[in-house]
Amino acid sequence: MNLLFIGDVVGRGGRKAVVKMIPDLRREFSCSFTIVNAENIAAGSGMTAKCLRELGDGADVITSGDHVWDQKDFEHEITTVPNVLRPANLHRSQPGRGWKIFRNPAGGEIAVINLMGKVFMKDSAYCPFETAEEILGQLPPTVKTVIVDFHAEATSEKAAMAHFLDGRATAVLGTHTHVQTNDAKILPGGTAFISDVGMVGSEYSVLGRTVESVVDKFRSGMPRRLPVAETPVRLDCAIVTYNAADGRASAIRNISRMYQPDEFEGI
Repeated sequence: MNLLFIGDVVGRGGRKAVVKMIPDLRREFSCSFTIVNAENIAAGSGMTAKCLRELGDGADVITSGDHVWDQKDFEHEITTVPNVLRPANLHRSQPGRGWKIFRNPAGGEIAVINLMGKVFMKDSAYCPFETAEEILGQLPPTVKTVIVDFHAEATSEKAAMAHFLDGRATAVLGTHTHVQTNDAKILPGGTAFISDVGMVGSEYSVLGRTVESVVDKFRSGMPRRLPVAETPVRLDCAIVTYNAADGRASAIRNISRMYQPDEFEGI
């Protein structure tokens, strides 16, 4: 089976690209299941129920990261979107859930786990390794396919997590840096890994923000508003091929596609 994982979606342009391109990508690569990291979907920072619902049926699961609560009402909205996850290693009192078992339309079940790193990230997160171990211990033995979105800054922490879960997770897919890495591989135990899937955002931007504003911030050292750059949009994703019977991955392919929207009305 093939699974489609799409990197961090940034702003309105990213939303439109995902809506328009997911059907074609699923057909081209025969993907029966799609996971989208959408933590930057609302004006480039955080999520809203309205923005998530605009994705329609294209996303089977929506994951997030350190910006999950940037939109002030989302802590109340998160429970109204049943397929959205927040990092599992945030404090247990926070709303939402960090992992869930989903049914693949093509057959079988898929456990999706959302984790956040600690290196150069928020200190409030629990140890992601300990959290992953705890969650794996709660999975029914019938669930063979396990996908981990590891939202982290340091490539070393991401690689360590992949090796820690090798043979126990189908894929460990890094998000957060918005830059697609060139290290997609299958580890010895059958776990697919890439340090970062990338983003869905403007090709001519700095991580999805306008070039001028970010350069000015670096040069001046002053706080600056960083508007989202909407177009042209590059969609970064990964295709994971796996055996549903044992959950082992056999291939991973990282892909980037360009999308030039005519307009943004209605999205």
